[in-house]
Parts: sequence; structure tokens; C-alpha cells
Amino acid sequence: MKSAPRSAVLHRMVMPGHTCPYGLKARHLLRSRGYEVEDHHLATREETDRFKAEHGVATTPQTFIDGVRIGGYDDLRRFFGLRVADPSATTYRPVIALFAMTALMAMAAGYAADGTVLSIRAGEWFVAFSMCALALLKLQNVEKFATMFLNYDLLAARWVPYARIYPFAEGLAGVLMVAGALHWVSVPVALFIGTIGAASVFKAVYLDRRELKCACVGGDSNVPLGFVSLTENLMMIAMAIWMLLAYGM
Repeated sequence: MKSAPRSAVLHRMVMPGHTCPYGLKARHLLRSRGYEVEDHHLATREETDRFKAEHGVATTPQTFIDGVRIGGYDDLRRFFGLRVADPSATTYRPVIALFAMTALMAMAAGYAADGTVLSIRAGEWFVAFSMCALALLKLQNVEKFATMFLNYDLLAARWVPYARIYPFAEGLAGVLMVAGALHWVSVPVALFIGTIGAASVFKAVYLDRRELKCACVGGDSNVPLGFVSLTENLMMIAMAIWMLLAYGM
């Protein structure tokens, strides 16, 4: 004998110009957990404000189960024992995602070029694609990146414009390395910014023991400064040295 389906009451904003995304996520989560959802739309700002005042809440959506208010979307996730992300917590996820994608891109490019996913050229592309992707993240908001970068970079602390130049230099070197062109430009640029960056990170983290956020993936990052940023810079140095040797510069 089947038990009666569980039910929940959901109040969420569905206005002519705006449908609350968290309301949609809450409805999906409830349905995925086997609940029948009594879906109440708050269709105007006045109706939404009146609902908030009536229930003493600051946000919508709001979920009720068995007459008890569970709360918003994060509260609903907690109710079901699911993890709720802490926006201020440090994380390596952006870096893992970036390097995983650039590795796959390099293997795809290698397969398209010569039918193999593992080759020296694919390795070069991996580093170059990574430099381009890291530069792209910084270039989304150069000022935020520069502000974070000034916390630890040795050259930027002495000459502030370098903090704004850095993402453009990294992107230029990466693009030229992907193209295999103008090595006389890409190699010195990568070697210069990589060496300064590696020295800066090593001093800040391993000598001064400072706890800072890494600017390597842009100005909104919660990635801790340390191994990741050092790896980014060492990759650039290694790539520059490899190209010096491989292309007889």
C-alpha cells in the first residue's frame, strides 16, 4: 500500500518581470524529494512585502511543511541534510575546474591537430591555454585583481601600474604561445612575470607566513594564496625555459 505523498507549501515571487530563481530551485528540490508542492505566487511587490511582514521574514521564497515554516532555500537544504555553501569559505574549486578544462582543451587540440591527446605540443598548449584562461578571469575586473595583487606582489608594491599591466601581459604571452608565434615576445614576458610572481608568493607565504587570498583567478577569489599561485608562476617559468631550449632562442 502506497503512503500518501508528502506535501509542502511554497510562497515565491513570480512577477511579470521577475521570477525568483531560488523559488524555482526550492520547488525543484521539494519535488525531487517526493513532495507535492502547493505553489503560491507572490505576483506584486506589495504582495511580497505584505507576506514578509505577516510572517516576520526578510526574504522569499519561504517553505512550510506540516504547518511549520522551514525557511528559505538554504534553510530547505539544511532541512534535507544537504550542504550549504559558505560564500566566505576558502576553496580550490575554481582552480581545479580551470586546469581540468584547459587540460581537456589541450588534449582536444592535440587530437584535432595530429590525432593524439598526449604529446609535447599538447603539453605546451595546456600551459598556454591555462595562461589565457587565468588572464581572462583577471581581465573581468582588472581593478579588483590589481587591489588584491598589490597585497603581495613585490614589483606592484613598488610600481602600482604593474598590477594593471600583469593580466594583459599574461594573456598576450599565452595567446602567442598557443599560436607558436613571436617567441621573442612571449618567452621574455612569461619569464619575467613568472619569476617576479614566484618570488612574491614565496616571500609572502613561506617566509612572511602571511594568510592572503590569491589573485590568480581574479579579484573575487576565495582561493588561498600559496601553492596554486606559485604553481601558476612556475608553469610560466618552465614554459619559457622549455621554449628557449626547444626553439633555439
